[in-house]
Amino acid sequence: MLIDPNTGTNVHEVADGIYRINTPITFPDGQGFSFNQYLVVDDAPLLFHTGPRALFPMVRKAIAAVTPIERLRYIGMSHTEADECGAMNLLLATAPEAVPLCSRIAAMVSMNDLADRAPRALADGERLSLGRREVQWFDTPHVPHGWDAGLLMERTTRTFFCGDLFTQPGPGTEALTEADILGPSEAFRAPMDYFAHAPHTGALLQRLAAQEPRTLACMHGSAWRGDGAALLRHLAEAVTASDAPGGGGASPSAHGNARRP
Repeated sequence: MLIDPNTGTNVHEVADGIYRINTPITFPDGQGFSFNQYLVVDDAPLLFHTGPRALFPMVRKAIAAVTPIERLRYIGMSHTEADECGAMNLLLATAPEAVPLCSRIAAMVSMNDLADRAPRALADGERLSLGRREVQWFDTPHVPHGWDAGLLMERTTRTFFCGDLFTQPGPGTEALTEADILGPSEAFRAPMDYFAHAPHTGALLQRLAAQEPRTLACMHGSAWRGDGAALLRHLAEAVTASDAPGGGGASPSAHGNARRP
């Protein structure tokens, strides 16, 4: 569904009751990119990622095309960064019963001060009912970056809101793909690596893989459907290979089955 022909903002359902809001942009050097937010429609609707403040008018229109924005109850974020929470207070003003949703660290160091409404801080592994659905929080400090980072899994559809993991360049024209996203995301990461490369990065990615997601809701680029556990393990291999002495990172082509693990 095209929301705004001028910006290209669009909405597509990528899992049952879960919608990707996508806005393509073009950088000054001509390279394409995209910002995605994900809307979970339930008794207590949840939006994950707010987008930057400049995108708020488009995001608001996109939400309203699916459900009244006043119904929002949770506005989630992975970590404190403009594309994660830049429009948080604008959304809170529009959705009077909504609260920010974040990690306990994010609440303590940032959101208790930055947000106009007190956040709902989730502990590692904590589950939250949205009505028919339940989401679960996973602390991921420094994965891919940010001390306060965490990610969210919707348990019914096994949709993993994976934030900056698997960031892909381009406009993200295809809402949901089964094609290779590891290769493009690793090629994009290579020149300006956005991973913190903490000692526990590989183990955290393996822990997320153990949740066996079926849909990866990426913040930049297409969402992906398939064996998410295998793809997360391939990502762990690529990241830890680049951490090894003399390692220049695993070639994206090294994972020949990344298209359909």
